[in-house]
Amino acid sequence: MNIIKQKDRLELDKKIPTMPWFIEKFINYKLPDLSPSSLLEYIRDYDTFLRWLMAEGLSSASDVRHVTLLELEQLHMDSIDGYRMFLSTYKEERNSKTTISRKLSSLRSLFHYLSQIAEDEQFYPLLKRNVMAKVSIKRTHKPKDTAAKLEGKLLQEEEISEFMHYVKQQYETDIASNKQALYSYELNKTRDACIISFILHSGLRVSELVNLNVDDVDVKQKLAHVYRKGRNDDNFKTPVYFRQEAVEDLQAYLMLRETRYKAQKREKALFLAIANGKNEGARMTKRAIQEMVIKYAKRFGKPYLSVHKLRHSFATDYYLRNDIYKTQEQLGHASPETTQIYAHLTDKTMALAIDRTKENE
Repeated sequence: MNIIKQKDRLELDKKIPTMPWFIEKFINYKLPDLSPSSLLEYIRDYDTFLRWLMAEGLSSASDVRHVTLLELEQLHMDSIDGYRMFLSTYKEERNSKTTISRKLSSLRSLFHYLSQIAEDEQFYPLLKRNVMAKVSIKRTHKPKDTAAKLEGKLLQEEEISEFMHYVKQQYETDIASNKQALYSYELNKTRDACIISFILHSGLRVSELVNLNVDDVDVKQKLAHVYRKGRNDDNFKTPVYFRQEAVEDLQAYLMLRETRYKAQKREKALFLAIANGKNEGARMTKRAIQEMVIKYAKRFGKPYLSVHKLRHSFATDYYLRNDIYKTQEQLGHASPETTQIYAHLTDKTMALAIDRTKENE
């Protein structure tokens, strides 16, 4: 069972009753096609929009649930421009151009459904006028632009082994004066090194890593069976290869997993942590893994390094040795267009490598 998807579905079930009836109708319409995680993002986007309508006096509702279809029909383009401006200035750190485009796309999907698909009892569209049909949403996620943003923020070539060496040995020196941090490091360094090594040598997403169970991993075949992002079939796991470099770290962790984390037989999760006040290890959370990577990255001198950038680091290195289609399959991308990020990144990497070769001649 996909643990993250199950958790998001429970959260989605809690959120849906807080929305107007027509949004609940839309979410139910989309449920067979989209993951609970995606629909939860939709709900959050709609909650932000509806609360903005109420704050601006564009809805007389005192509660999000009571915003009406008529109030949506009466919106002008000026209102949508105002909302776009709100998104660009409110909580700026969360609303990049990409985020704003996604939030507007969420709205456009809802308005399209209400005006073109959903019908009332007389077979008329639920929404008679669709202001979002006039909204132009520029595409902001071009591979070349993404690659440019990632330049200099990934681990390249020898930096991968240098970072692993730092996690396993040098980090201890940097925290020697902090007894609490040192104790935590000694307790978890084998697990932490295993997790980081696994990402750097497989390219798994953090959500895929969190969902891994012990019996999902075949060390001899160097295979991990994972729930891939975007697939709604909870009965199918995709086999994903990991490199030989990850095998030793994985074996070291598996040897102490039960004793170090007091794992019960019923606990299937591969990566465990013992929470404060608890006696038994439980599945590590997505946030715990993200914070763990950032902790080491900051001390290593690369504070911008994250779990996702470790994945990008693997992908860039992998693409140099393979083609775009093998890289697409390994990373679980739905489209080769997404994988083109690494074509742009490796062009730069190869150019730098040639320059270094010339300098050494």
